[in-house]
Amino acid sequence: MIITDWIHTIAGFFILLSLSLGVGASPIFHSTYWLIFTAFVGANLFQFGFSKFCPLGNILKALGVPETRK
Repeated sequence: MIITDWIHTIAGFFILLSLSLGVGASPIFHSTYWLIFTAFVGANLFQFGFSKFCPLGNILKALGVPETRK
């Protein structure tokens, strides 16, 4: 997997997890404050669309994840 694949996978997981923990109808509901984390992930995805800067991308690059497919 390349960096963009990891970013989409991790962001999707974080969104689903935080919604599961923050929405009252969920069987694993904990607190509505988890929805702040959902908004944070969404805001990062939104700002990436304009600036092409992604903190997670920089972390993955430092960890040696390839940027392109061979």
